[in-house]
Amino acid sequence: MSEKAYAVLVESEGELLFTVVLLPDAQGTFPIILQRCPYEELTETMTDQEAIDYYADMNRRFVEAGYAVIFQHCRGTGKSSGDFIPFIHEREDGLALQLWVRKQSFYQGELYLFGGSYTSAVHLATAPFGPDIKGAILAAFDQERYNIYYRNGNLCHGLCGGWYTGMYKKRNRLPKSEGPDSFRMLPLSEYSKIVFSEKDSVFDEILKHPEKNDSFWDTRWGGSDTRHALDHAGIPILMPVGFFDVFFRGTLEMWNEMDETTRGQSACVFMPYDHSDGSMQPILYEKGKIEEQFPGYDVEWFDSIRGKCPVPIETGKITYYSMGDNCWKCDGFEPGSQSMKIGLGKENVTYVYNPYDPSHYEGGLTSGFSGTAFQSAPGSHYGIQTFYSDVFEKDMCLKGRMKAALFVKSDCEDTCFYMRISLVKKEGDYGLRDDIHNLSEFAPDYRPGEEVKIDFLFDFLAIQIKAGERFRIDISSSAYPIFVPHTNKRGLFSDQTQAVSAHNTLICDKSVVTIPLV
Repeated sequence: MSEKAYAVLVESEGELLFTVVLLPDAQGTFPIILQRCPYEELTETMTDQEAIDYYADMNRRFVEAGYAVIFQHCRGTGKSSGDFIPFIHEREDGLALQLWVRKQSFYQGELYLFGGSYTSAVHLATAPFGPDIKGAILAAFDQERYNIYYRNGNLCHGLCGGWYTGMYKKRNRLPKSEGPDSFRMLPLSEYSKIVFSEKDSVFDEILKHPEKNDSFWDTRWGGSDTRHALDHAGIPILMPVGFFDVFFRGTLEMWNEMDETTRGQSACVFMPYDHSDGSMQPILYEKGKIEEQFPGYDVEWFDSIRGKCPVPIETGKITYYSMGDNCWKCDGFEPGSQSMKIGLGKENVTYVYNPYDPSHYEGGLTSGFSGTAFQSAPGSHYGIQTFYSDVFEKDMCLKGRMKAALFVKSDCEDTCFYMRISLVKKEGDYGLRDDIHNLSEFAPDYRPGEEVKIDFLFDFLAIQIKAGERFRIDISSSAYPIFVPHTNKRGLFSDQTQAVSAHNTLICDKSVVTIPLV
């Protein structure tokens, strides 16, 4: 085994974490890039040398640029011992790795954090950062744990569903019994006992706290280890994410919550894709990926911090791909100062929402992992009501957060309303943004038959609207499997033992969607 590339076991709380060390072909000390990852099924069955060679090839660009790379398997994954429970041990294990690195002969005094998605979360958990952490590239994640599991009190199936279930004690080979409709069981509080074959106290607590301001989210299990991690980081941080990424909203919130010093030396990049490489998205954009527009950006980002080259992406601003006119722009990402209003017509619309037969949509937008998609034709489900704007006579630029005021009533004591906005293009109806709210959020003591105004606020977007296109607005009371179906019963959703059908009414002549324009 080469002295420039080798594997060690780093101890943390009695567990031994498999760690690969990759050093440049030179003598002395080096700046060090830290990576920690739980997705190591491929290397789990490799020999140590095969795993070392695999990571050496993956990180060749960093090592050839003079950086040492430390790559560690998260607890309970790959070749590391212990149980993997999402998020729970990352602070202790990440700090243990940093402490170990500082004791090594090749430690030069500079540490850099590198990761995307969960491999960003492992670094957020180690904040506040030590003085030797000089910079970071943290792609597509959220320091607010609530946002990972819920949107406005509605449980998101993406991370809380298939991902959490698959990752929980993943190497223990528990006899899990998850199926496509597992999150429709009643009561949902029985989920871990039935699906995991054991009670998971962490997951069970998550299901008890759908309200964002609940004190649970200030606890360790609720994500206090990452909350506000980047607000006062004081280091240059590059944050790439897709416009249709499940973590887009969280990334933009992290950017906006940074203090001026941190934001002024950091950069945020918005690509026109989802949480993956974008290859499965319905429209592919020329140079739409960060690596296509900024080749070698990751090495150059770290090099620029060290004064070896100019910064590859402008700091203090947001660099984003403007869809429609298909070009990269860089500015403060201010919303448009003009707006256009779209009504829903004059006639009230009443429809049946059956929780046992929820509506489905194509693509998860920013609430799921599947990004955007061309939508099914109107009338695909009796629970989806579809409205259209007029056709646009000239090109316009949507920039900012669309919003909607929806006036509704129901014959149930609580229910749900979901809205999705798409752009009708010649290629298909291109999903843009969605939002969801429970009736009880706006009327906690709702009495059936009362009229209530529900305010929707969609995630930020920048897209060019072409003449001849128009908006499509879909409204329903469910969007499965993106969100767990509402039972139409008042009270904690996970305790509900039965569901009932609702007759929900849209008061169209009062309702309006507002589109921000540049």
